[in-house]
Amino acid sequence: MSFNHFDGQGKAIMVDVSGKKKTLRTATAAATVHMSSNLLQAILDHKTTKGDVLGVARLAGIAASKKVPDLIPLSHPLAIHHAAIEFNCEVDQGTVEVQATVRAYERTGVEMEAMVSASLAALTIYDMCKGSEKNISIDAVRLLFKEGGKSGTYRAEGL
Repeated sequence: MSFNHFDGQGKAIMVDVSGKKKTLRTATAAATVHMSSNLLQAILDHKTTKGDVLGVARLAGIAASKKVPDLIPLSHPLAIHHAAIEFNCEVDQGTVEVQATVRAYERTGVEMEAMVSASLAALTIYDMCKGSEKNISIDAVRLLFKEGGKSGTYRAEGL
């Protein structure tokens, strides 16, 4: 297996994408937040002490998509053209699936932007609710979909 973030001497490098053509790139990623059904219902009813939990988490996720180069050392700064966060809530199961979609017309993909966006939105839910419930957990951070660029389209199994 070959990794393109290393030069011939094994030193970490930022991949040179200057010779690549810009194409429309899209990625959707998800993270799942687990909590009690009662807490999730309170979030949906806007009855938590911190206010609009999902609204704040949406803003955090969008902002996070623009900060990836500050967090992941070898990622490229990208001009993000679209970032959106959606929440799929299952009250009976006490789960919130955060889905982040990011789009840019760039030389490299936006998978990391989507994954960081989903992760930070999920972490924001945790942060805003940790005073109410200590056993909240986050898991299943994953890429659901990507298109654009040389490697083409990817869709996670079952989608």
